[in-house]
Amino acid sequence: MNIIFGPVNSRRFGKSLGIDLSPSKKQCNFDCLYCELEPAKTMDSYEDVVSIKEIIEALSKTLTIHQDIDALTITANGEPTLYPYLSELMDEINNIKGNIKTLILSNSANIHEQKTQEALLKFDTVKLSLDCATPRCLKRLDRSHEGIDIEVIKEGMLRFKSKFSNPLIIEILMVKGINDGVEEIDKLNKYLLTLNPTRIDIGTIDRPPAYKVEALSYETLRDISLKFDSNLPIYIASRKKVVEKPSSYTTEDILETIKKRPLTPEDIAVLFDAKSADRLKKLLKEKKIETVNSSGYDFFVISS
Repeated sequence: MNIIFGPVNSRRFGKSLGIDLSPSKKQCNFDCLYCELEPAKTMDSYEDVVSIKEIIEALSKTLTIHQDIDALTITANGEPTLYPYLSELMDEINNIKGNIKTLILSNSANIHEQKTQEALLKFDTVKLSLDCATPRCLKRLDRSHEGIDIEVIKEGMLRFKSKFSNPLIIEILMVKGINDGVEEIDKLNKYLLTLNPTRIDIGTIDRPPAYKVEALSYETLRDISLKFDSNLPIYIASRKKVVEKPSSYTTEDILETIKKRPLTPEDIAVLFDAKSADRLKKLLKEKKIETVNSSGYDFFVISS
């Protein structure tokens, strides 16, 4: 039973260790179509609970071996906020972590609960999934446990955001033919403008999924990102299935594109041919565009 895994190197968070709160089996209130874990019956509480003592002992031992850790990522074979002692666990972790940053990856299903919010307030960064903005999509894509309501989730996010001053990242995983339609994107856009998170990561399937569903190409993700309001800080988190050749952008094209949606260096590598990349460098030198960092990612934006 491996509670601690890694370390892995992350450009955003540096050298990171993972802490699995459900190492024995999948325990989740979602059974997402795209999950890399085997399908499993949803649940609203853990059946197998690892003690705080076991987790802290495993973490402390690993930290004596790896003394250059930058981040601890709380996750699970399932949903980490179902862990019944999450708040108490974070008190213990925060007592021993020193300068190490903490991050949690959650599906958001319990974000409306006061107990969950109190635990999440103890993290340096919180990353919440929001694949859907409508009840039908939630049941179809995330296959949520009975009683989970997308409107309750959205309201819970708003209440949590009002209390949380650290980075709040929203992750949207796009699946072909399910949540990539105009209606779903429009509802997500309107809600996210209200929520105003630190960053929004849009991605697609990049590991073998539990069910037969299809990923989107990078080009399609890019098109989807342009359907969101340009004020939203969107990062395209996947570079999979790039099929098109780099394109030629005039100086005016570059400025107009960045005005509509800030680009990352990875976007430039995919989208721009060599001459276009040179034009971008010239615009940077002329200070017509600049780079800003949002929770570990650089974006090219129009100079203020």
